[in-house]
Amino acid sequence: MTRSNVECAVERRTLEASGIEFRAAQEGKPAMVHGYAALFNTPSRLLRDSQGKAYVEVIKPGAFDGLLEGDVRCLVNHEPSLVLGRTTAGTLRLSVDERGLAYECDLPDTACAKDLAVSLKRGDVTQSSFAFNVAAGGAVVRREGGQIIREVRKCSRLTDVSVVTYPAYDDTEASCRSVEVEGDAEPRATDECPSCAAAARQRAAELN
Repeated sequence: MTRSNVECAVERRTLEASGIEFRAAQEGKPAMVHGYAALFNTPSRLLRDSQGKAYVEVIKPGAFDGLLEGDVRCLVNHEPSLVLGRTTAGTLRLSVDERGLAYECDLPDTACAKDLAVSLKRGDVTQSSFAFNVAAGGAVVRREGGQIIREVRKCSRLTDVSVVTYPAYDDTEASCRSVEVEGDAEPRATDECPSCAAAARQRAAELN
């Protein structure tokens, strides 16, 4: 079992079926979208690290402790220009229960939100995603039955939750580091992926 001691760049994960729901505006209340951005103790699809090594990821309870009061956005497809809500504005509310990280967002009166509402009602858009940084020492990698498991136990930042059209499981977004299991004969890279670090810096500049 190996624990990373270096904070990672921004990563993204998508729930295949997150149970996202839409509530139309009623009695002076704005339209709202709500669902789960992350589920605890639920194995991900097969991911690949920056070296092409396959692994499965599990988000553990406590991973988001202390982060819900931060400045988090609700976006469409992780696009900074398509903002649906924000925690500091009170239009995005985050919570954690035994199932995972839940969110509810009051939709603004914008063309983007109106188009999204139509897609949600039609069932064309059904998935949620979240962008995060893993804290230094916040991930543990182990091997179980021939499969590499990466447990995310502590995140240092929750950047956004997003309503998404496609899963963000592209290899370049799956992980900014290589998974490394102690005792493996094959060497694993442990340096931060430069392309992910550059993307993280660009993303931080866009959101600030």
